[in-house]
Amino acid sequence: MKKSSLWLGALGALAILLAVAEAKVLITAAGATFPYPIYGKWFQEFTKVDPDAEINYQSIGSGGGIRQFSEGTVDFGASDMPMTDEQIGKCKNKPLHFPSVLGGLVPTYNLPGVSQELKFTAEALAGIYLGKIKNWNDPELAKANPGAKLPAAEILVVHRSDGSGTTFVWTDYLSKVSPEWKSKVGANTSVSWPVGLGGKGNEGVSGIVKQTPNSIGYVELIYAQQNKMAYGFVRNSTGTYLKADLASVTEAAAATARTMPADFRVSITNAPGKNAYPVSSFTWLLIPSKINDPAKKKTIVTFLHWMLKDGQTFAGSLGYAPLPKDVVAQEEKQIALIQ
Repeated sequence: MKKSSLWLGALGALAILLAVAEAKVLITAAGATFPYPIYGKWFQEFTKVDPDAEINYQSIGSGGGIRQFSEGTVDFGASDMPMTDEQIGKCKNKPLHFPSVLGGLVPTYNLPGVSQELKFTAEALAGIYLGKIKNWNDPELAKANPGAKLPAAEILVVHRSDGSGTTFVWTDYLSKVSPEWKSKVGANTSVSWPVGLGGKGNEGVSGIVKQTPNSIGYVELIYAQQNKMAYGFVRNSTGTYLKADLASVTEAAAATARTMPADFRVSITNAPGKNAYPVSSFTWLLIPSKINDPAKKKTIVTFLHWMLKDGQTFAGSLGYAPLPKDVVAQEEKQIALIQ
């Protein structure tokens, strides 16, 4: 009898565990590395609001996020580049773009012996990535940094090796400020780089720059801050040199927010305004316009409402700028379009 009671008790406990497991709503998602620090925080915090929800996010790059969304292998995707009309046309389940936060990309560098914070003109950044500016003491860099003892060392250029929304933002900026870049390379999640060494993800680029003297790369602001890496000022469209921070990234979105297109697909690089940081961007969640699973639909809708309200309060401490209030109001209305 005793063994039988123990056996029945074990079966009962197993049944409870299985029931709990079945009650969990597992959401799979993949995409951009740019917002990964805040997405990780959000998905962790959201379980306190909805203990039955589990969101598993894979930081694989925007190209991978768009691809997996298009193939229907994830419940939602994430990208720092809004999907093109051509990409959307190939999707059976059309995406709704939801801006989540704002961020800035910074030119991060490893230049031993130079303690002065460097300034970069648009011409310098385009020239470096085109392979035309080859050494750190090039006149274009020297004139923007009087007094800095720039070495004659060769510049090691680092870029992303994977399909990346971060790359789209960077190349979108370079395309706006350099006609030569626009005609020879263009803007996309993956491009044919004229020069440089590739690293996978913001993590990979950060790692290479941190370990390699005389290198330069582009990463999300939070990655440079977390890794205690030097990053430079960038001259904006008014000629003002700015170092990325929440205020200057928010300023870049301010004018755009008032004329935001209905589908939220917009670029804010090289924005007008004296205090607008020029390499800024929204990052987007790609949500299916139709979700057949009622439990998943409820979880995703609940998360979106939470993200647009409580979730925004986590942005500043993680190096991101929260969404403008009028953009939030427009997104709240778009949630109702999910079928």
